[in-house]
Amino acid sequence: MKIGKILIGTVLVVIGLPVAAVLIIAAYVSTLNQTNGSIVSSGEERTYLLYVPKSYDSAKPTPLIISLHGAAGWPAHEKNLSQWNRLADEHGFIVVYPSGNDVPRIWHVEPGPALTRDVKFISDLIDTLQKSYNVDPARIHADGFSNGGGMSFVLSCTLSDRIAAFGLVAAARTLPWSWCTDRRSVPMIEFHGTADEFAPYKGGLAPNAFAPTRFDPNAEPFPNVPEWTASWAQRNRCGASPVESAVAADVTRLEYTNCADNAPVVLYTVLGGGHSWPGGKPDPEWMVGPTSNGVDATREMWAFYREHPLSTK
Repeated sequence: MKIGKILIGTVLVVIGLPVAAVLIIAAYVSTLNQTNGSIVSSGEERTYLLYVPKSYDSAKPTPLIISLHGAAGWPAHEKNLSQWNRLADEHGFIVVYPSGNDVPRIWHVEPGPALTRDVKFISDLIDTLQKSYNVDPARIHADGFSNGGGMSFVLSCTLSDRIAAFGLVAAARTLPWSWCTDRRSVPMIEFHGTADEFAPYKGGLAPNAFAPTRFDPNAEPFPNVPEWTASWAQRNRCGASPVESAVAADVTRLEYTNCADNAPVVLYTVLGGGHSWPGGKPDPEWMVGPTSNGVDATREMWAFYREHPLSTK
């Protein structure tokens, strides 16, 4: 999303509050935004939160998960939302939560130098971690929430030679498919709620009072989620007839199969789900809507990632 849109939305969240309250909120967020690593990329200091499980064995090639926070979020929030560390302990992989730039923190998902710098940061971060840890180059995966999901799409078009598979949760997509000129088939798994009022499932402008696009007359509408997913399936040259199944009372699963290079495309639709991470730690329902436990998005992503290492084709 454009920086202006995000700033408008952020201001609307705190407008009307006493200055002291706003300062307290800012201090609280600053306290939560704990990172433990930094690198210099494109001449700027960029930070991240890294989690290495106790079971890590430097003699064994280890998968790496890159998980990207939403607009105005921060790495520790993404950690808590996704609960990736829990699975890292169970399965022995490394997780890194990079931090977006600017204030508030965002990922630049519109064409321009800022997008290029964000992509370079992720690439440099991978290089840095590979120097310090035995990262399996065939099992590097990226996912993101909201604006971070939009950035996951960007990475699929710019770093598909380094990142094996991608996950999107309540993704805020603002780039048209025509922008993505990379024709490599890349596996993708996605989760989206039908009652998402920040990135509407059926497309259009966001109706939520805190969603920046509602107040920007120049905002581009979000795409229809099933149609956008079908475009990814076309990119992967999948079969024309996806397979749909029920996962829970409120969750359906749509999978495009027979894709080039064994790169399926999967969409989990959460009926009545809000702008949230299914199965994760919920944000306040009054703001983002319901969080479903009908599917554990993190576990499903990990299972998907395990089945799809980097294609050498």
